[in-house]
Amino acid sequence: MYIIAGLGNPGKQYENTRHNIGFDVIEVLAEQEKITLREGRHRAVTGTGMIEGQKCVLAKPQTFMNLSGESVRLLTAYYKVDETAELIVISDDVCLDAGQIRIRKKGSAGGHNGLKNIIENLGHENFIRIRVGVGEKPSGGDLAAHVLGHFASGERKVMDAAAVRAADAVRAVIARGPDAAMNEFNGKAV
Repeated sequence: MYIIAGLGNPGKQYENTRHNIGFDVIEVLAEQEKITLREGRHRAVTGTGMIEGQKCVLAKPQTFMNLSGESVRLLTAYYKVDETAELIVISDDVCLDAGQIRIRKKGSAGGHNGLKNIIENLGHENFIRIRVGVGEKPSGGDLAAHVLGHFASGERKVMDAAAVRAADAVRAVIARGPDAAMNEFNGKAV
């Protein structure tokens, strides 16, 4: 069983923001795989279904980005998954070009507060993560304003395509493992 957690912030005001690309990927997966998402337990919107022949729980933590680990910890404990192999976390990344995908099997939070909180709650950094590039903040700009900002229309098209590619990356991790998925997706632009 896999838990696939896309990070973001709940609420209409945060829809279509850079920080919510993880939520966008979960929505794409839910639509493609015909998985119904519902307000659920574990402080998340969740849906259960099959992806690549494996039972999966799609999750959008509702704890707000900086406390994402609280929900992820509840989910992993309840479903008793191997966090190092069966947890996939999807987040935004300001160090990657808009639309670029990077898969890692472990690593630091890289300055991302949602990932930092997951690492704190799990007690380790050994979980699969799929980072989706949202582009760097403008020179001299405020990082919080950048990640909480909405995409321009041209950017939205790139990010919609990136959400589909990230959903494909999730399927690749499940079907062929993280190493094969990294070889296929890392460093390649949309």
